[in-house]
Amino acid sequence: MLKEMVENVREKCPLIHNITNYVTVNDCANVLLACGGSPIMSDDVDEAEEITSICGGLNINIGTLNQRTIPTMHKAGKKANELGHPVVLDPVGAGASRLRTQTAKDLIDNVKFTVIRGNISEIKALALGEGGARGVDADVADKVTKENLAQAVSFAKEFAKKTGAVIAITGAIDIVADGEKAYCIYNGHPMMSSITGTGCQLSAITAAYVTANPETPLEAATAAVCLMGVCGEKAYERLTEQDGNATYRNYIIDTIFRLTGEELEKCAKYEVF
Repeated sequence: MLKEMVENVREKCPLIHNITNYVTVNDCANVLLACGGSPIMSDDVDEAEEITSICGGLNINIGTLNQRTIPTMHKAGKKANELGHPVVLDPVGAGASRLRTQTAKDLIDNVKFTVIRGNISEIKALALGEGGARGVDADVADKVTKENLAQAVSFAKEFAKKTGAVIAITGAIDIVADGEKAYCIYNGHPMMSSITGTGCQLSAITAAYVTANPETPLEAATAAVCLMGVCGEKAYERLTEQDGNATYRNYIIDTIFRLTGEELEKCAKYEVF
């Protein structure tokens, strides 16, 4: 499964429209190139529909939310739906402010999303109206553990049924679920939390994967999450005592560029619920 997902992205080179945040926009463009996709970064409302029309998929990220880009997100999302293009939502910081939470909810109400990807606090804020987001980071009280994994999987499946989207909850244990099936993924490294934007990068990669594998969005999103985790592990192995988080970020992107489908199949650690 994973090998096919990787190869489809590299073969089809999907063009992805990104309305994303200015903290991580360059890294998101680079990881799309690294995984085999192609990026367009555009957030002006006057070209939203036109840019969306020439792309295969859309990635919406509310990380540096402002009133100028909210109409762009809605316009691009509706155009993508009209064209049958996959759409990914990254509700960065949902639960941290009223504006962020309401904007994400309004987008979910008005745009059909293929995948909604966030940390557990962000997803809880959208699903339950609660969550302990610390800025854009998950609260430790919301952490998914082996002890509460079954409950978290059930929660993800229910939210998937409600939204019609694949729900990807990322953290120490990742959960990718639709209404019937969930993959729990155990790849990654704690140092990934020391880099700004690994989640943003993953959302961009996820958009490429679901665009290149439109018939299997659950498996495509799972492959993207596995890819990021495996590359986080392999990149960490390259670090020397003199290296820090900036080098680690670059090594992750390099590893994404070089990782094969066979390697992903071999290194991915997951179970199905």
